[in-house]
Amino acid sequence: MPNTANKLTGTGTVTLDADAFGASFNMAVVHETVRAEQAALRQGTHATKTRGMVRGGGAKPWKQKGSGRARAGSSRSPLWTGGGTVFGPSPRHYTFKVNRKARRVALRSALSVHAQRGSVAVFDASVFETPSSKQAAALLAGWGPEVPTLVVLTEDEREAGLSFRNLERVLVLPAADTGVANIVGAARLLVSEAALPELVARAAGRNEKPEEAGS
Repeated sequence: MPNTANKLTGTGTVTLDADAFGASFNMAVVHETVRAEQAALRQGTHATKTRGMVRGGGAKPWKQKGSGRARAGSSRSPLWTGGGTVFGPSPRHYTFKVNRKARRVALRSALSVHAQRGSVAVFDASVFETPSSKQAAALLAGWGPEVPTLVVLTEDEREAGLSFRNLERVLVLPAADTGVANIVGAARLLVSEAALPELVARAAGRNEKPEEAGS
């Protein structure tokens, strides 16, 4: 039996594409993809100074012998207050590659979970002729209790995006930028009728060039 999604605007249901919303859940690939997406968001600008970078400490604090104290060559030793840091973090990037096929499998897995749970719905974004948070809140309230919700739109559906973006526990993203981590982290998924084909095309790999599909 094909998966369906309710329409929040109007009546009836929408039959979901079996390729995108009918896959089995692949935990390993989803985990790897979510890690990659979250790692790519890290700035990696953290840095500490080693003993060679800390200002001062050029002169030997006291002579080598005769003072009764332990020998010391620099006041910027890691053992001293104000000294350098040993093996501290330095600027780096955390990104790592996940193959396109694996990303598509992860996206299909995440979408299919929502389809199986019945937590995906479709709406017509054209009903938002002007931005209206009140109208958006009423639309979600008619769906069910307030839970973390991901709203997927196209780039052209600006009024709907402005309507949903100020609501609490609601994340609005264009279909092209919707990641697996966003879908997995949402309790329910609301997709506009115009964004649904774009999301399906991404999951099925239909929007890629032939030479890119195999990489």
